[in-house]
Formats: sequence, C-alpha cells, structure tokens
Amino acid sequence: MTQALKSIQKVGIPILNQSVLLRGVNDDIETMKALLETLTLAGIIPYYLHQLDKAIGAAHFETSETTGITLIKELTKCLPGYAIPKYAKEIPGEPSKTIIPIYPS
Repeated sequence: MTQALKSIQKVGIPILNQSVLLRGVNDDIETMKALLETLTLAGIIPYYLHQLDKAIGAAHFETSETTGITLIKELTKCLPGYAIPKYAKEIPGEPSKTIIPIYPS
C-alpha cells in the first residue's frame, strides 16, 4: 500500500483521511495518537474525525461528543496542529458535515 500512496503523492494529489470515532477501538489517546502519527508520517492528512452516525446495530460503538472533545484536546497537547483532524458530525437534513467546536466561543 505504501507504494500506491507514494505513486499518488508523487503526482501531487493530496491524500486525506477520515476516521470514525468508535468506542473500544480508537477512543483512547494512545490509539488515536498512534494512528495520527502513522498517517502523518505517510504523508496522509488527518482531515476529519467523525462522531459515529446513529445506525441500527452500531450502538455498542457509540461514544459521547464529550469523549471526542476531550480526546481532541488531549491530542493537541502532544501532536502538531497539522496532525489534528477536525471533529465533525453529520446532522440529518444539513448539506454538509458540521464541525463540533472543541472550545466554547
């Protein structure tokens, strides 16, 4: 896979990652930090971290937005800004993703 990525990057096409926050999979600082470091070292931009959409059969993977916000805040303490994805969610009826604010206005 690394060779395929390098071929794409060589012609100047940026590669962006969109990950979904999943309880018990990547909702802890160590796992997410390792993922973001690996992506960044491979030249892949961590673009979005999605709050899981509510779906039948996926409730066991759901995390709270507070968990995601806390995770992003912790990541900003140990990773450079370009390695921090935007935290986002889908809102039914909205035309695009909604960015979840990390710090209140």
